[in-house]
Amino acid sequence: MPHTHQRAWDQLSAQVVLEVPRAAGDASTVVDPSFRLDPEQVFGRCAPLVVEVGSGAGDALVAGALASPGRDFLALEVWRPGTGHALAKMAAATGGQALPNVRVVEVDAALALRTMLEPGTVEEVWTFFPDPWPKARHHKRRLVGPDFTDAVADLLRPGGRWRLATDWDDYARVMRDVVGAEPRLELESTDRFPLRPVTRFERRGTEAGRRITDLTYVRVD
Repeated sequence: MPHTHQRAWDQLSAQVVLEVPRAAGDASTVVDPSFRLDPEQVFGRCAPLVVEVGSGAGDALVAGALASPGRDFLALEVWRPGTGHALAKMAAATGGQALPNVRVVEVDAALALRTMLEPGTVEEVWTFFPDPWPKARHHKRRLVGPDFTDAVADLLRPGGRWRLATDWDDYARVMRDVVGAEPRLELESTDRFPLRPVTRFERRGTEAGRRITDLTYVRVD
């Protein structure tokens, strides 16, 4: 990691990055499927929970946590340099302090969402600019598919929202087809989510002439 990111990691990770039990024989990103995280215990309060899948450099995570101190934010991020970058953003925004309503778990979210949180308890799930895997032979690696959609629908409370964004038209069509086929989720809006900041991924996309698609689905039952 760059020096500033490593410094933020050294300063803030003990307060922000959660240690969770790992699956037997796996020391990295697979959480023990018998483990259930208790947000009230982790955050020290009972508050609406936002789960960001793939927080990357932390733009949306830090902006959201600062703008909504009454909500708790749990980021699932598999890439440690991204977490270091997010912690550096947090430190820059707070004068070096940890945000009390942010926690990060280094984990494979596609697996963890199935087991780590109690179903029907999440206020919002954010999935902003997941890897588009643009080559046709790699499409099977895309995060947003039927299994992941089912897991998100399970997690959301009735009335909870799943917010997505992508700069690939093909992936946007897949998102609408796949998520639209889930009867528990209904398309609520295609407007840009006001709390979502412009990230470097979005800038790259617009500079390359790609259109940004925002989708918000609400759990209807």
